[in-house]
Amino acid sequence: MARAYNWLLPHPVLTLLLAIIWTMLQNEVSAGMVVFGIILGIIIPRMTSIWWPDRPKGFHLGKMVTYSIMVMWDILVANVQVAWIVLSVPNAKLKPAWIVIPLELREPEAITLLAGTITLTPGTVSADLSSEGCSLLVHVLHTTDPDAEVDVIMNRYQRRLKEIFA
Repeated sequence: MARAYNWLLPHPVLTLLLAIIWTMLQNEVSAGMVVFGIILGIIIPRMTSIWWPDRPKGFHLGKMVTYSIMVMWDILVANVQVAWIVLSVPNAKLKPAWIVIPLELREPEAITLLAGTITLTPGTVSADLSSEGCSLLVHVLHTTDPDAEVDVIMNRYQRRLKEIFA
């Protein structure tokens, strides 16, 4: 039974997410659209499961929800900070920097989430992953202390992602 379940729903969270998103994209909620969303939610992950060879083993959904809320808050705060920098700091006084974030994460999904979080937060862009997968190159719009930026990313994001994927 478990084997049939894993074959039919290789990524159950993705199935649920696709069904919900499909239903939300419709102008009205109807039984037909919900059923069609569930069908899409089953078919799409099943057809794409060959490109997902390994699923993360220890994914904590509750911690991911709190992480997502924290990231949304950080994005709001960073928008205000970047707007302040753009409006108040002359171009000649901007101090952009390239920083290297040493990675303690090994799961590709966790590294992707970290890079996405950095890029989504205004003022920072993840630019490159080292070929060994042990560091991430990040561009910061304005900083007086690049080491502090590394510490913030390591402690605020990477530490939490390690807990999510533990």
